[in-house]
Amino acid sequence: MNRRDFVKTTALSGLSLTAGMHGMAQNITALDPSTITIDPTPQFELSPWLYMQFMEPLGVTDSSVEASWDHTTHSWKQGLIDVTRELAPGMVRWGGLLSAYYRWKEGVGPRNQRKPMYNISWGGIETNQVGTAEFVEFCRLVGADPLMCINFESEGDPEFLKTPMGDDRCGTAKEAAEWVDYCNNPNNALRRKHGFADPLRIDVWQIGNETSYSNRRFDRDTAVRKTNEFADAMRKADPTIRLIAWGENDRAAEMIERLGDKIDYVAFHHMFAPGLPVRDNDYRNDPAETWDVLMEAYKIHELKINRMREQVAPHKMPLAMTECHFALPGRNRCEVLSSWAAGCSYARMANVHERNGDLLKIATMADFCGTRWQVNAVMIPVPRGRPFLMPVARVMALYRRYSGKDYLKTSSPSDKLDITGSRTDDTFFLHIVNTSRRRSVPVRFQINGRTIISAKAFEIAEDPTYEILSAENDRLQPKTKDIELDKPYSVPPASVTAVMINT
Repeated sequence: MNRRDFVKTTALSGLSLTAGMHGMAQNITALDPSTITIDPTPQFELSPWLYMQFMEPLGVTDSSVEASWDHTTHSWKQGLIDVTRELAPGMVRWGGLLSAYYRWKEGVGPRNQRKPMYNISWGGIETNQVGTAEFVEFCRLVGADPLMCINFESEGDPEFLKTPMGDDRCGTAKEAAEWVDYCNNPNNALRRKHGFADPLRIDVWQIGNETSYSNRRFDRDTAVRKTNEFADAMRKADPTIRLIAWGENDRAAEMIERLGDKIDYVAFHHMFAPGLPVRDNDYRNDPAETWDVLMEAYKIHELKINRMREQVAPHKMPLAMTECHFALPGRNRCEVLSSWAAGCSYARMANVHERNGDLLKIATMADFCGTRWQVNAVMIPVPRGRPFLMPVARVMALYRRYSGKDYLKTSSPSDKLDITGSRTDDTFFLHIVNTSRRRSVPVRFQINGRTIISAKAFEIAEDPTYEILSAENDRLQPKTKDIELDKPYSVPPASVTAVMINT
């Protein structure tokens, strides 16, 4: 089925749903009203880094950096800056697989003297026109904290130690320490020579990216020993930095026990497939089944987080999930991820992150930006066009804007609603996912021991089959509604809603 036929088919199949969203449907029955109850007692503090983004130059696979950079003006493209400010990530990470063969000194100093590098994992040549200073500048422009992933002796992987042309790509502990000093030491001579009198300042650094994902890489004992070596060298350059150590595949407990307070977080990743029929373009054959599969995907994600919690909980060590997204076969990482159904599924995952916010302090649900992959938060049309937010990014932006500082317990008799709560002072927030494709859910709100003065809802409600293809005619912009306190508020079907309540 081609796209045109699909649009016609899904437009008909979603007719009653769409009509319901505009108050015109006659065949959609609402559930009985229920009361969402909020306990105002703070449970734990939510981290602003739960909505981080992850930037990696992906070579010929996806022009994540090249499409973001204006080589004529030597600056970031304004369109990307604008849309990222709307996304408002608390943190942006630089690195990934690239870190295993990235030599940071090739990406600093005068641009006409920077050495291009062969991108071993993703193919093509990276110009290194975007390096440390440019990345930090981007973070400052969008109000995000930078997170740098260092070259951890190429993870011990022979594939990353040298390019096919024989170029040495292995980064040492000494090199990592020099990078910390370059960024954070006010008197670093090399940085000042490059024209930056003030520190570039990166406070959080990751040692090891997916170190346990291949038997060619460091075994557990070697990884712990070398992490200790890198931590000592980097902390000598700046004792105030925070360090993330790789801890997946049963490495977390030993890493913590042997390194102690030399590390501040344990990292893991989660790229997973929720199951059939959400693969290739089969999802278009049965939108109802696709919705059901995507609504259950959070359970797989929750299991992974629970396994990591078991390892770190005795030590109360915070977790950093520095990469996460669906990993599905299909053109450009599967087009279902452009659909609103995927947005609702990601919202359930975001609620899982909040429930685990006592230990989960750094998290993401997307790669950051690019030209092709549907797992990106921001898509950049090339050679021209306005960047736009993917459904996952719409959810992250909504939650980021309407979240409180402290997590709260909530309860609701409706099994159709996935709800989390938070507060900042006297303002309370709810994140609500209606997991029903076709039914709205009327609700009232109650805060124990508090009187509600006013409330607003910020809704994203669409036909789940709707796919965002461009910045034009974007139907996923949140809609603001005043909630009438003397009447039930109707949570739309297939929706993600942030509710702000003043007391």
